Amino acid sequence: MFPTEGSLSGVEPLMQKIHSEIRRIDAEILAAVRQQSNSGTKAKEDLAAATHAVEELTYKIREIKTKAEQSETMVQEICRDIKKLDFAKKHITTTITALHRLTMLVSAIEQLQIMASKRQYKEAAAQLEAVNQLCSHFEAYRDIPKITELREKFKNIKQILKSHVFSDFSSLGTGKESEETNLLQHLSDACLVVDALEPSVREELVNTFCSRELTSYEQIFEGAELAKLDKTERRYAWIKRRMRTNEEIWKIFPPSWHVPYRLCILFCKKTRKQLEEILVSLKEKPDVGTLLLALQRTLEFEDELAEKFGGGARSKEIISEDDIDNGENNSQIVSDIRKKYERKLAAHQGTEDEETDGNKDMSVPGAGFNFRGIISSCFEPHLTVYIELEEKTLMESLEKLVQEETWDIEEGSQNNVLTSSMQLFLIIKRSLKRCSALTKNQTLFNLFKVFQRVLKAYATKLFAKLPKGGMGLVAAATGIDGQIKTSDRDERVICYIVNSAEYCHKTSGELAESVSKIIDSQYFDGVDMSEVQDEFSAVITKALVTLVHGLETKFDIEMAAMTRIPWNTLESVGDQSGYVNNINLMLNNSIPVLGSLLSPIYFQFFLDKLASSLGPRFYVNIFKCKQISETGAQQMLLDTQAIKTILLDIPSLGRQTSTAASYLKFVSREMSKAEALLKVILSPVDSVADTYRALLPEGTPMEFQRVLELKGLKKADQQTILDDLNKLGPGITQPPVAPPVIPAAPAPTIAPAMSNIASVGLIASGEDVLTRAAALGRGAASTGFKRFLALTEAAKDRKDGPFRKLFNA
Repeated sequence: MFPTEGSLSGVEPLMQKIHSEIRRIDAEILAAVRQQSNSGTKAKEDLAAATHAVEELTYKIREIKTKAEQSETMVQEICRDIKKLDFAKKHITTTITALHRLTMLVSAIEQLQIMASKRQYKEAAAQLEAVNQLCSHFEAYRDIPKITELREKFKNIKQILKSHVFSDFSSLGTGKESEETNLLQHLSDACLVVDALEPSVREELVNTFCSRELTSYEQIFEGAELAKLDKTERRYAWIKRRMRTNEEIWKIFPPSWHVPYRLCILFCKKTRKQLEEILVSLKEKPDVGTLLLALQRTLEFEDELAEKFGGGARSKEIISEDDIDNGENNSQIVSDIRKKYERKLAAHQGTEDEETDGNKDMSVPGAGFNFRGIISSCFEPHLTVYIELEEKTLMESLEKLVQEETWDIEEGSQNNVLTSSMQLFLIIKRSLKRCSALTKNQTLFNLFKVFQRVLKAYATKLFAKLPKGGMGLVAAATGIDGQIKTSDRDERVICYIVNSAEYCHKTSGELAESVSKIIDSQYFDGVDMSEVQDEFSAVITKALVTLVHGLETKFDIEMAAMTRIPWNTLESVGDQSGYVNNINLMLNNSIPVLGSLLSPIYFQFFLDKLASSLGPRFYVNIFKCKQISETGAQQMLLDTQAIKTILLDIPSLGRQTSTAASYLKFVSREMSKAEALLKVILSPVDSVADTYRALLPEGTPMEFQRVLELKGLKKADQQTILDDLNKLGPGITQPPVAPPVIPAAPAPTIAPAMSNIASVGLIASGEDVLTRAAALGRGAASTGFKRFLALTEAAKDRKDGPFRKLFNA
């Protein structure tokens, strides 16, 4: 602050400034102390004032509460007198009203008694309503003697009115209404009285009237003459005539009573009971024509009732002689039914509008009663004879369709399905239509079971139509059919059977869906066509396998011709052999037809079966040949390439190449195995074991020994080479005993037994190709083999020739 001596001159002013600042601060402190002293005194004064104000407020509140209590006491004293006066007024008013109503009740009951004695129903109905309302006011005074007396008197009057009304209604329908012109109006007024009485009276009156109306019906149709099944239609004619005749008379009943509706319900119940008794009392099975006619008329009547009293009528089915064949005994009856029903239908269509207008007034919309089945359900347990007739008719139709089947399809047909298949389902559809018009319960379910049996029988007949193989010794031992020979027509028939079975498989499922939509829900789970569909699937599988077996038989004939060629004495390699041309001709004749008739999925199944058969059969057939020379092996290799090309062209011949990838792969693999076998035969003796091990790593010692025999080696030389083969590795072991030589003479081949030969096929991979190439290089030391390779190399530059096909595969 004072770094130099000269700066000390500023010490004095600085000291003065500090002293003045000290004085200012002391003054502020003194002022603050004084102010604080004055504030404490003022706070005490304010607190005392607040305490005094609170005391004054408490005193005022106490005074207000005291005055309020005094006011409340004063108001209660004033209102006490007012309440007494109000209660007195209320009681007086109630007493005056009750006395007035009592007077009215007494007077009304006396008037009602006079009206009841004079049977003045219209006035009595209005008076009843008034008395009922007056009585409702005295419900609380039931124990008072006067009220009890009046109620009892009113009850007696109502009983008198009821007896009078029932007595007057007893004359309805006796003919008095035509003699006494005012009787109908009198009874119409009586209905007003019944409505004013208890609902039970109305129910009793309607039930009594309906029962009396149906008394004559019971008497007529319980007699021996009309208590028959063939008289059922007359029952319904009787009730229709009765309703039509009395329509004007029955208009006396209020529409809300639904008298015609109630009468029809009672009629249906009585009719059902009588029909049940008739059906149970039959000593023999009822005649089918009579039974169906009665059921049909019953259904028509139920539909008419449902249409009249609410709900649309179901579609009517005409049972004609074309739809139901009742056999020789019933054909005339059904014909009569048809003609009669057609006449009635024509008349019904002519008056349909008039009947609709006439039924509007009598309809009961939403009545809640279902007329359908109220009578017809009693026929259900007795329709077994109908089902038996349907089954007999369907089976006879099936036999006739199969007998008349040409097993051929006209040119230009789109579906290639046998006529019998489509006709059979048309017949089944008509049968289903007939039965569904009659019932949708147990009988329909039984008919569905009949459909299952009929379709299974048709599947059996399709199965029996397939060509069968001869039963030789091998077939008898294995349980498999022997060779199956098929002509061109047989192949077409088999394709038609496949398509027909597929059509039946699909349509039977649709049939089950149709039945499940209309049958009663309790039978829904039993509607299943899976067993029938399995039958047709088995037919399809068997038919396709038969096709393959037929081609196998033709192929085996050429394979037998192949074994008869003297491969050991061929002098030169020429064009492809004759058996190859025959195979090509055979496939060119069959495959295009099969491809055009079969669907892609079944043609693909056929190709897969064929691929698993022909390639392995050719491979096995090489071992059946006698000794093969080098030239013979070269010629056979050429034939193998040609057969491979022919087999690979099969999808193209059938014009279905989109799904043939697996077939082409399998054929290439199996024919490559045959080529490898021939290359082993062509390889030099000193490297034959190496070549066999490289090209056929899955080959067996027996096959290798047969290769040595085909090369013409003697037994001693064979043993040395077999020892060399065993030294190559554990993959192939020498058999302890030399296998017998496969006979070269042509012998019957077992077609089904060769179907599983594909299990020995060789799966080619990249490493297999390299191994085969290396082995081929090692085996090229032979002069003949070099000459063959040179010949094949030169053939690459030629546009034609026997070896050109080797490079076009």
